Amino acid sequence: MAGVTAIIPTWNRRELLECLLESLGRQTLSPAEILVVDNASDDGTAEMAAARGARVLRMPANAGFSRAVNAGLRQAKTEWVAIVNNDVEAKPEWLERLLRGCESAGAWFASGKLLNASRRDELEGAFDALCRGGCAWRAGHGRRDGAEWANRRPARFVPFTAALFRRQLFEQVGFLDEDFESYLEDVEFGLRCALGGFGGVYVPEAVAYHAGSATLGAWHKETVRRMARNQLLLVARHYPDKWLRRYGWPVLVAQSLWGLVALRHGAGLAWLRGKLEGLRAFRSKRRAASHPERLARILKESERELLALQEGTGFDLYWRLYFALT
Repeated sequence: MAGVTAIIPTWNRRELLECLLESLGRQTLSPAEILVVDNASDDGTAEMAAARGARVLRMPANAGFSRAVNAGLRQAKTEWVAIVNNDVEAKPEWLERLLRGCESAGAWFASGKLLNASRRDELEGAFDALCRGGCAWRAGHGRRDGAEWANRRPARFVPFTAALFRRQLFEQVGFLDEDFESYLEDVEFGLRCALGGFGGVYVPEAVAYHAGSATLGAWHKETVRRMARNQLLLVARHYPDKWLRRYGWPVLVAQSLWGLVALRHGAGLAWLRGKLEGLRAFRSKRRAASHPERLARILKESERELLALQEGTGFDLYWRLYFALT
């Protein structure tokens, strides 16, 4: 079946979802279906979505972002799927431009330009870049929108905040890793795509606005715990045997520096809990890289891209310290 299914995982915050549904209703390319995967909301979210014509898949409990997305993917029948957070508002041409950009580039997936919903001349992010230390940067985050973010370019990692995918891609590389629950699950998926040779594209003319961590908050203790754990799970899932020899120092630097940032935001204990959880799960989740040199090339190229963007748009202190130490 041709067309696009818009999959929206959601949990409460009915007013945000209502805004998103209104923006999807204004698209120049209408989704063939809007599928809302409701993680047991208790504020009338599911009922509102159904009243607005969306198909609602009700989860029995709050199963987390990855499980909700996977449940939606299993229901989708169209050639393309757009995965969209509930705190996004898409401009009318967003979906059409993503699809045309993907088709013209022969890409498997695409992301557009995400602008901050409250400061609309500021980027919330464009695409992701991953360093050797297992930490990612949402490229452009906090930067003023400008020429640096105006050109199409290949993208290995795209945020599942608002992105378009060929449905067949998930048959090729698998669904989201549900052990990640939420945070870095999209980076882990992107790494599998890169290792398999499935590329994406950044389409800057496809614009959407993102409230950003609207459900829990950027430095909520649960957010920090999951991110700290998932940084280690990313290493466990993909880094090669004897990874400590090759990547141990960048991993220590990147993840320790992130812990200092968390401490500065009052979430140091949550970071520690996440790391302990990740360490306890590390051995059971371990899958040594089957193509270590391919992984090394991907990490090197992504880190080089990250460095170039930081140099070109102004260093964040975190990345200045990371590159100085590694």
